[in-house]
Amino acid sequence: MTIKVGDKLPNATFKVKTSDGVKDVTTDEVFKGKKVVLFAVPGAFTPTCTMSHLPGFLDNFDAIKAKGVDTVAVTAVNDVFVMNAWANSTGAQDKITFLADGSAQFAKAAGLDIDFTGGGMGVRSKRYSAVIEDGVVKVLNIEEQPGQAVTSAASALLEQL
Repeated sequence: MTIKVGDKLPNATFKVKTSDGVKDVTTDEVFKGKKVVLFAVPGAFTPTCTMSHLPGFLDNFDAIKAKGVDTVAVTAVNDVFVMNAWANSTGAQDKITFLADGSAQFAKAAGLDIDFTGGGMGVRSKRYSAVIEDGVVKVLNIEEQPGQAVTSAASALLEQL
């Protein structure tokens, strides 16, 4: 069942790369007591994700933060090393928090997983953007077409903050 506005996020653990190495962070650590903009992509380094979706959040980062957002985070079903390389290659590592959901634990628990095994990509996350306040979904924009970043774009979400 897909999460919806008003639902509490499911418990899950992400991997993040820190200066001390790889660290586990729980949904509580990321979202509890905070206002977080979370967006998800089917895969790091994929065309729409890298050329459109992520750059929109990077370009609008200051405007999003000015709306009282504590954290801007992205998640994808990629390992922590791929997510870290993507963060560094896009210049977003000091602004956006990169949450690796390598086994799709969070995507599946939230009902936001999509099966791309026919295309050789395995189980991935749907493309979406969300506003999460203290672990509760306040806004959720799920793309109908995973190759597009329109409904879930930073500019669209900024209007909803």
